[in-house]
Amino acid sequence: MRNGKNLPVDERMYEVSRGRDGEVTVLFSGNMDSSVAGKVIRDLTAVLKKDPPQSIAVDLSQVSYLDEFGVLILVELKKIVSAENGTFALQNVSTTFQQTLSLLKFDSLGRKRPFSKAPRQGAFLRIGDAALRYISDLKDAISFVGSVFLAMGQAFLNPRRIRIDDTLLYMQRVGVDGLPIVALISFLLGLIMAFMSSVQLQQFGANIYVASLVSLAMTRELGPIMTAIIVAGRSGSSFAAEIGTMKISEEVDALFTMGFDPVRFLVVPKMLAAVIMVPILILFSDIFAIVGGMLVGVFMLDLTAGAYIDQTIKTLELFDVFWGVLKGGVFAALVAAIGCLRGFQVRGGAASVGEATTSAVVTSLFFIIFTDSMFSVILRYWD
Repeated sequence: MRNGKNLPVDERMYEVSRGRDGEVTVLFSGNMDSSVAGKVIRDLTAVLKKDPPQSIAVDLSQVSYLDEFGVLILVELKKIVSAENGTFALQNVSTTFQQTLSLLKFDSLGRKRPFSKAPRQGAFLRIGDAALRYISDLKDAISFVGSVFLAMGQAFLNPRRIRIDDTLLYMQRVGVDGLPIVALISFLLGLIMAFMSSVQLQQFGANIYVASLVSLAMTRELGPIMTAIIVAGRSGSSFAAEIGTMKISEEVDALFTMGFDPVRFLVVPKMLAAVIMVPILILFSDIFAIVGGMLVGVFMLDLTAGAYIDQTIKTLELFDVFWGVLKGGVFAALVAAIGCLRGFQVRGGAASVGEATTSAVVTSLFFIIFTDSMFSVILRYWD
């Protein structure tokens, strides 16, 4: 079968012949380059896909030039026959063409890759592998905590070694930039708590105790926890991504080579900023939650703003506010340290940075809840 459709006779690039055994032979001639690749692929695939052959043999004896676009034509023919589990062969390939095909790794192109299921490891192997990873993670954490304590001790003994400009920058990122979302979530949380508790307290004529419930819940528990979770999602992940990116770009190694301590240079400003700003954010969180509860009390429970505020002041003690702020400082140190640790643990490329960022947030949430439970136990036996 001769195919020269839509081409002048003297520019016909190929001839297709079909044998009795179902084998198709394609004889190319002339230059196989970018000027003809698109049309040849379109015409040939249209012809061969109507009646897919069991095998294709391509004769290159009359081809004078072959580049990567010509190889693309051959790859498309190989795909057609591979879809039918057939065979593909090249005939009369010159030494120059063989070098071109080898350079472009033609043998590995266009093959139909069979699906292969990854071998499943046994339970003991998976447990052992996980245990080794956790042990390695624990070793990194212990080493990192020691480095942080040394760097913080040196910073307090010699405050001039603290990078003030970076610390102020991170204080802005953690505190000022995080205030709008903390205020909004705390306001809505106080409003929701007041609304839900009012449904029950109204039955006993105890509307005024909505103020007590909102103020105590926020200052002791929800304010510190919600603020720390927001900071973990915003700043903890940012710390991990920043240091992780520096790690894969070898900036951390460059700091070490130049004689700088990476922990003092990168971690101390972040931790100081978080420990200073998170307790302040918690105070704002308490205030906005109380305002949200007051709106419910004024517009739904027939309470006056003065009565609501008086009940809040009577309920709260300075210790309640101090306890929440203290927890917030501990949570901030954990979030900043975990974010920086995950950043230093980055290995490989960009995917590892994403994994470290996710791990920083998840690990921070776990330690926030775990530490809060420890505080609850301490407070129970303290009282």
